[in-house]
Amino acid sequence: MLRLHVSPGRPPTEGITLKRLLTALKRCAVLGAAALAIASLQPVTAAQAAPSPVVGGTRAAQGEFPFMVRLSMGCGGALYTQQIVLTAAHCVGASGNNTGITATAGVVDLQSTSGRVQVRSTKVLRAPGYNGTGKDWALIKLAQPINLPTLKIATTTQYNTGDFTVAGWGANREGGAQQRYLLKATVPFVSDAACKAYGGLYSGLVANEEICAGFDAGGVDTCQGDSGGPMFRKDNAGAWVQVGIVSWGEGCARPEAPGVYTEVSTFASAIASAASTL
Repeated sequence: MLRLHVSPGRPPTEGITLKRLLTALKRCAVLGAAALAIASLQPVTAAQAAPSPVVGGTRAAQGEFPFMVRLSMGCGGALYTQQIVLTAAHCVGASGNNTGITATAGVVDLQSTSGRVQVRSTKVLRAPGYNGTGKDWALIKLAQPINLPTLKIATTTQYNTGDFTVAGWGANREGGAQQRYLLKATVPFVSDAACKAYGGLYSGLVANEEICAGFDAGGVDTCQGDSGGPMFRKDNAGAWVQVGIVSWGEGCARPEAPGVYTEVSTFASAIASAASTL
């Protein structure tokens, strides 16, 4: 299933093929439906099969990932700058003025008001040429800066390997409910060739625009509502760097069905150029 949920009366993002819409779900969710989600697991190496996961995730500590943003349409994102959120194209509508999105940051507990920052959007810029396949990135300009650390993005493929961290606030199983606390998990890199070899939707992977991550045995994955959130790892200096944006997958945490993420390094220049226009 494409991990796409749409609000009642609101059509899905333009250009998403009927085949993808019927066979997979883009990883976003409407409020009140299954929102941000991951099934968590203690870190293991990419060469190891995933043991039985702790469904529901490992809770992130307050301040552990201060760049994480929860978006009111049921997606995730990360602070690209203190006033611009990087998210997925399929989470937003057309480019232009948009005051209908609220970004929440500064908390791991969505019910906590201590330290919570909520800011409305002013503009949206969706990736030029986005048609539902590849190019799944977008920028949201906020009405005012959020005084929290940002997440730098990868500008080369150097970090497109190894183990990655994913995080989100949502369903801890396919079709599950939104979670109150920010959860985290670790997923290993899957090569383009190995990802395509799973067949089905994965045979249509857009090389250089999409990157896969997950265990052959399943059990650990992003899920409905995680769309737009970052996939990240440490760089050589020990700082977090974003390598992916949660995009799509067949179901959630199924065997031989890894998560598919926008390959950020491919679009780094385009993202920087777009941000400079907001």
